[in-house]
Amino acid sequence: MPPHTRAVDPGHLAQWCGDHLGSPPAGELFRSGFLSTVIGLRLADGREVVVKIRPDSPRVAACVEVQRRLFLAGYPCPRPLTGAAPLGGDVATAEAYVPGGATLPSADHAATAFAEAFAWLIRLAPAPDEMPALGPAPSWANWDHGGDELWPGPEDLDGVPGGAWIDDAGRRARDLLRDGGSDAVIGHCDWLAGNLRWSGDTLLVVHDWDSVIMEDEAVLVGFAAALYSTVSADELATVEDTQRFLEAYGRARGREFGAGELRRSWAAGVWTRAYDAKFQHAAGRPVTSLSEEEARERLRRAEEGPQKR
Repeated sequence: MPPHTRAVDPGHLAQWCGDHLGSPPAGELFRSGFLSTVIGLRLADGREVVVKIRPDSPRVAACVEVQRRLFLAGYPCPRPLTGAAPLGGDVATAEAYVPGGATLPSADHAATAFAEAFAWLIRLAPAPDEMPALGPAPSWANWDHGGDELWPGPEDLDGVPGGAWIDDAGRRARDLLRDGGSDAVIGHCDWLAGNLRWSGDTLLVVHDWDSVIMEDEAVLVGFAAALYSTVSADELATVEDTQRFLEAYGRARGREFGAGELRRSWAAGVWTRAYDAKFQHAAGRPVTSLSEEEARERLRRAEEGPQKR
């Protein structure tokens, strides 16, 4: 996704911490960010926290509430320390800093570990009707955005010339996603290896709770199965990795997906990776999120059904 690191006035940040955390910053632990600016701080009272600054949106407060409920239910996510509060022209939240952990579980257990962690999240997440609105979904998950164009905004990807095979893959995936569906659940739409940390094969923490959305379970699982990695935070699942994740998820939930659910899972994976591929193409960068050959195979499995291993 494109970087949009935001400038943060140190004085405003110090005032915000004093007002909302009861202590000003004493030192910076780290700074990162893409769609948000994420700053790790050591406060004057000794606590270590993470402050996240991004454009204001009603879904920010809703995402924090989902994170809070999951933390209280025992899911390994950072404890929210504040709600959403203005910082300059943006909005900020704070959570406890959870350091350490490995990017991946053991290689021979990765698919199962990632799938079980996702099934655990879906099981503990609050019901959608208990929560305020979580829409619109982030662009890479917003296949059903309601517009006439293929790709959602704010990027004008439909107007970018070239990449016809990417557009074709996204369009075919969207058509499959429109066929059927079930009641929405709450889940995480950016299940990248870089957003999770492990202690051996035990999940230590999941980050990036701005990526909470309400969606059909099969679609959420399809996103996760296509985005995680068994080898590196810089790579994405292979076709066989996705197959293993889907099988492991079925075991973890106690019921395998039916044919229609599997179709939507495979299609969702194509759509999210095609969106990122289209963005990479538009930005003039190498297209690494999806290859034409892999798009064909993933769509074949969506349209014809995957072969059991």
